[in-house]
Amino acid sequence: MPIAVYLLGLGIFAQGTSEFMLAGLLPNVAADLGVSIPDAGLLVSAFAIGMVVGAPVLAIGTLRLPRRTALIAFQLVFVAGHVVGALAPGYGVLFASRVVSAFAYAGFWAVAAAAAVSLVPAGAKGKALSVVGTGLTLATIVGVPAGTVLSQHAGWRAAFWGVVALTAASLASLLAALPAARPAAGELPSVRREIAAMSRPALWVSYLLTTLSFGAAIVTFSYLTPLLTEVSGLPASLVPAVLALYGVGGLLGMTLGGRTADRHPLRTLFLGIGGLTTASALLALTAENLPVTIALVFTLGLTGYVTNPVVQSRVFTLAPNAPTLAPAVNTSAFNVGITLTPMLGGLTIDAGFGYTSVAWVGAAVGATALGAALWVAVLQRRTEARTEARAEAHTVTGRASGAVDAAATRPNALAATD
Repeated sequence: MPIAVYLLGLGIFAQGTSEFMLAGLLPNVAADLGVSIPDAGLLVSAFAIGMVVGAPVLAIGTLRLPRRTALIAFQLVFVAGHVVGALAPGYGVLFASRVVSAFAYAGFWAVAAAAAVSLVPAGAKGKALSVVGTGLTLATIVGVPAGTVLSQHAGWRAAFWGVVALTAASLASLLAALPAARPAAGELPSVRREIAAMSRPALWVSYLLTTLSFGAAIVTFSYLTPLLTEVSGLPASLVPAVLALYGVGGLLGMTLGGRTADRHPLRTLFLGIGGLTTASALLALTAENLPVTIALVFTLGLTGYVTNPVVQSRVFTLAPNAPTLAPAVNTSAFNVGITLTPMLGGLTIDAGFGYTSVAWVGAAVGATALGAALWVAVLQRRTEARTEARAEAHTVTGRASGAVDAAATRPNALAATD
């Protein structure tokens, strides 16, 4: 695997830390800026919405730029957004900086995925994407807890400065290691061609699968802390360790998924989503049993992330003429799941069903994702059947043509003999 692919993962680690760390900074941010916790929580939603909109917009806007140039530009904007955020005098400025940073991060994600795939052979796309995606998993294991600890000792603004330093280091490494080659004139990306390649229905079914599969994984994680402390009876001091265990499961799942995504994509999807749905339902039923809950938290991480390399690599297969826009929309699909399913979980809690209800939401969304996976399998089988039918028809036509040619030459051969 080229070193540049790992460095792209480092960039995702730096920026992904910012995406998730704010959840641990909300009390400090709210107290410092004089706003309520719910208002501070809108900063998380602002980031997710910025990701949804920013990925396709920036993918199209920078399509003709060399990928290294685009990636460096996105990181510069991300660094600037966090410098402004760290110095923000009030809530409004911080909110705006989060939206701008999310836009830049979304653009980086989309182009990084396309760049990683372009650096490896066709049979290693899933593995390359799993390496890049591992950066986000490591952000939940290492970056988010580190940001929380830093904010507890030096204030929430110090966590923002930490992200600035990490992103700057990633920027410098990519500048040195990522190839700066510009495509030949005849190979320049075309906005029209990329948009035309997006019309395939199977591609949008794949996007639906991305939203549902990751949404099913993230909804329970979003409320895992209160579930562990209020229902399972876990001491608050041990919550970070259990969250890290979830991250370890996610890291293992991402690694396994990267190894199977290219060879057994459908099997990986069904086993991963099926395991996630089952684990979510079991958690809802056994949340009061702490040892079982801890084991299920690890399982949620494992099964929730094992499908990521598949849903990411599929879009390159389904839309080979849209290598930048197709993964950009997939990034948006991930963030639609991140935005909507926690909202559903919040609604069930507000309705009085308790924290275990979010696990039932995860199971329900997971079951729906299984339906989408079945839809994906049916469409793939139909495509394969049509391809085989065309190949067989071509073979039959070739044989018939050969027989006609042979028959036509026989009289000529006899005439020559006479």
